Formats: sequence, structure tokens, C-alpha cells
Amino acid sequence: MPLGRVLVVEDDEAIRRGLVDALGVNSYEVLEAPEGKSGLALAVGCEVDIVLLDIMMPGMDGFAVLRELRKAKPSLPVIFLTAKGDEPDRVQGLRLGADDYIAKPFSLQELLARIEAVLRRSAERPRAMSKLEIAGRTVDFDRREATLPDGSVVQLPQREAEVLAYLAANPGRAVSRDELLSRVWGFDPRGVATRTVDMTVARIREQLQDDPTTPCVVATVRGRGYMLVREDNEPVSEVSA
Repeated sequence: MPLGRVLVVEDDEAIRRGLVDALGVNSYEVLEAPEGKSGLALAVGCEVDIVLLDIMMPGMDGFAVLRELRKAKPSLPVIFLTAKGDEPDRVQGLRLGADDYIAKPFSLQELLARIEAVLRRSAERPRAMSKLEIAGRTVDFDRREATLPDGSVVQLPQREAEVLAYLAANPGRAVSRDELLSRVWGFDPRGVATRTVDMTVARIREQLQDDPTTPCVVATVRGRGYMLVREDNEPVSEVSA
């Protein structure tokens, strides 16, 4: 039985083939992509356990891939593979949501150890959901539709759906505004003064008929951020993708 399914996104054919062969020998099932756009499509469209992602690729680089991937699959583990080992690239990658970073050249044993460590850490992560049921409302993230308690259906704009999906993928904890800006909007929140997140949450509440004074869907946690409301201290009902 495979230890997991790994997606390798690397434009250097020799390195990519070496990784695919080595991972296969070490009991991993492997998918591969030679550039960012096709790698993103595979990561979003296929069931994979972890992505090994090169940064310096023509066209869509690794940073751009990760930004888009975090919108679709916030909890999918990603390790950056790159020849760039300087601190700014490491920091940018980690702030965008990479789980680890390994600079070329690296040993196979080090890479395998890092994959194992990231997979262990991610074992308890919430899985991406296709539907959310909360407070008499059903949200279909694939269709970006919400059915309200009175049976009416509203269409959720993409950004509002992405924020709600991220909160739903992280039940039981408050998600900070900076984390939402980084993981959903995909930019570095340091030094940024904006009410973008608050305005988006306000629109979510309006669309879901969620009274902000007594919220039943999205709660504000003072000084910490936002989280889904939990009823009777139980997690909200969720349907995994």
C-alpha cells in the first residue's frame, strides 16, 4: 500500500524524473507536472496528499501556484523545492502557506524525512469540504450557493465563498485577519491597514442572513479574528470533498 500520493511540479525534466523514480521506489504513488499551470490543475483536480513545488518555473511560478492552490485547498501540504536558499524566498514561501522549504541540491534522505514530517503534522488537518451545514443553512462550495432556512437560495461571490470555506476548513479556532489575507487573498499582510476582511465577512453575514449582534454562522473573536459558530460546543456539520 502506498505511503501517500505525491505531486511533483518541477520544470527541470532530469530533476523531476529523478524525484518521481526515487519516490516510487520508496513506496509513494507519484503524479508529475512540468510547469505551474498544469501542476495547479492536477493539485486541484486530483486527490493528492502532498505537493513538491518548484519556485522558479517559466510562466506560472511556484508562488503564483501556491496562492491559487491555497484558495482551492487551504490545508493541502506543500513543500517548496528551489535552488534559491536565501531568507526572503523562504519567508515569502512560508507566509504564503508553504509547509516546508528545501533548497537544491538536497539529499533524497532529507527530502523523504521532510515529507514524512509534513504528512505527520498535517494528519489532523481538516479536509476540504464541498458542503457545509450550519444553523439551518446549507452552503455548496462547488456551486457557490447557499440555501437559507426559508428555502431560498443565494449565490455567493467567489471571495465570500473562499473566506467561508477557509473558516469551515479550520473549525474550532479563530482565524486572524492576517491569515485570511495571506491564505485567501494571497498577499503579505505585514504593514497593511485594510478593512477588506471585515467587509467581506459583513457581506457573508448579509447573504446568509446572519445577525452580527447574535451571529449563528460567523462569530467575531475580539483581538483574534473570525471563526464559525459552534452550537453546544460541538463542531459544525461538515461534508468532506
